[in-house]
Amino acid sequence: APMEDLQIPRGSEFIVAGKWRLVRQIGHGSFGAIFLGININTSEEVAVKLERIHARHPQLYFESRVYKYLQGTSGIPRIQYYGTDGYRNMYNVLIMDLLGPSLEDLFTFCGRRFTMKTVLMLADQMLWRDSRTHRHIAYREDRALIGTARYASLNSHAGIEQSRRDDLESLGYVCMYFLRGSLPWQGLKAVTKTQKYERIYEKKVSTAIDVLCRGYPAEFSIYLNHCRSLRFDETPNYGFLRSNFRNLFRTLSFVWDYVFDWTLLRQKASVMQQQCHGPNMITRDQPGGSGAVISSGTAVIPAGATAAVGDNLKDSTHRLPTDIAQPSSK
Repeated sequence: APMEDLQIPRGSEFIVAGKWRLVRQIGHGSFGAIFLGININTSEEVAVKLERIHARHPQLYFESRVYKYLQGTSGIPRIQYYGTDGYRNMYNVLIMDLLGPSLEDLFTFCGRRFTMKTVLMLADQMLWRDSRTHRHIAYREDRALIGTARYASLNSHAGIEQSRRDDLESLGYVCMYFLRGSLPWQGLKAVTKTQKYERIYEKKVSTAIDVLCRGYPAEFSIYLNHCRSLRFDETPNYGFLRSNFRNLFRTLSFVWDYVFDWTLLRQKASVMQQQCHGPNMITRDQPGGSGAVISSGTAVIPAGATAAVGDNLKDSTHRLPTDIAQPSSK
């Protein structure tokens, strides 16, 4: 929803809960909008989500409960406020730590292809995160599709309650999306959303795993076949799945240094900026430029990103794998 539709005053007039000023809109969805905000007392930048109080399907209350339950967990943003806006009291507001660009933003930044090394390092971290879950929903059928249809598991399409196997299957589709640039069931046309979901499901069922993964290492087919073989309440063999990808990483002689594709692009862009303008230049959305954001001559991130991306995405608790070649300390 555009900012005009939400009737958000521009400039410094809109102060949420007497503490956070809205700066600009940085995202939107069917629920409402996301703004860059700033704490007027500390100048800390935050992410501000807004939805109308009388929204047909309110989400922020439930989202805030989930985040609060997960507070203190590595990689989970800190919730700073949930309540009404305190200005016109027309909106529910959720304020949280401001994070960097999404993987989709970075994917576009990298030309909509990730290298095998980047995909394998991402897969390892996502598998590590999934293996930390221990409580699960009871088995049910006739469930509505939850999540993005592009990455949904076959069972999810079929209306079966999701469990760990479905998370892992979705992760496999994400990996193939990053490697291929797209998935076979993207771009399908339909009159209604329900019909589109049905077409995606049909295409997904008819696309054999070997066909989906053709031209890529067998480890990806092995991974997806394992995911689809699991029972609803079966504990996935996380050790096997991680070793599957780590062994491929080692076979390809990659170095586990957390240097992702976007890290290299940022470094190259930084060097070019320093050569052209000097090391201390600071510009934002320079006219005539590519729309990238340059900060102190050292980092370039996608235009519209909400915060500078670190050179890695590793959790503070996620140690370097000991079974994979490491960068030299010399």
